Amino acid sequence: MKITVIILTYNEQKHITRCLESMRQVSDDICIIDAGSTDGTVAIAESFGARVFHNKWVNYAVQFQWALDNCDIRNPWVMRMDADEYLEPALIREINEATIADNITGIYIRRKVLFKDKWIRYGGFYPHTLLRIWRNGAGSIEQRWMDEHIVLSGDGTTMLREHIVDHNLNSIHWWVNKHNNYAIREMVDLLNIKYRFLESDGRLLENESSQAKRKRYLKEKVYASLSPGARASLYFFFRYFVRFGFLDGYKGFIFHFMQGYWYRLLVDVNMKEFEEKLKGDTRKETLIELLRTDYNIAI
Repeated sequence: MKITVIILTYNEQKHITRCLESMRQVSDDICIIDAGSTDGTVAIAESFGARVFHNKWVNYAVQFQWALDNCDIRNPWVMRMDADEYLEPALIREINEATIADNITGIYIRRKVLFKDKWIRYGGFYPHTLLRIWRNGAGSIEQRWMDEHIVLSGDGTTMLREHIVDHNLNSIHWWVNKHNNYAIREMVDLLNIKYRFLESDGRLLENESSQAKRKRYLKEKVYASLSPGARASLYFFFRYFVRFGFLDGYKGFIFHFMQGYWYRLLVDVNMKEFEEKLKGDTRKETLIELLRTDYNIAI
């Protein structure tokens, strides 16, 4: 498989070497799209022979689509990776040995999430399957502010057996700040479900069956319809007790509580605060202007 790998970066010096060491074992064409790193990210990427591009950050979806449109990708396959991810040796071998039928357009890969060096195996977090490799020209990314996925224009997918590992090495302070920003982006998507003030990218729900499609359906048709505040509690209960998140131990409790309750509650608190600022004026122009002035979100 001749693969071009796309990685978005911003100050990823702590992770990028580990990522590129695994990626160069499956690809000789790695594209880094950097959003203005001030550490050694770009220099490290260049030392690995990666092609480095620079583009101003708007959100993940816009940045990734810019990469698909501007990186002059000539290999028959494209792969999506995050800078804090790497491939397990068994997956490297599987990719290099893979023989993919002509009718296959996309390839799903299982992902392991490690939090503070702990593999999060329960609470619905494993197996987490994501479309990560697709035929050049057959995939584009959903235009959303949060939880964006690659969608295919053709039929036919397969699943590899081995794993990508998501293992962020930053501090919990960094993690909290990141999720503070995520909460604003997710608020935008939830506001759009309620008020329909932006064009909605619904291609994932129209696509072939996948884990991402099922989760999106539950999020938009069930979770979003529940009472704010109560839904965070219900989600944490479901994840921690019904889906056995408690089996992940102490570090697992921190992860499931912070990501499954605190973060979800934070989204709802932000949304309530936003709606109070609207004072009943839910016109499209008002929503967009408030996002711009108070949340630095330019629609």
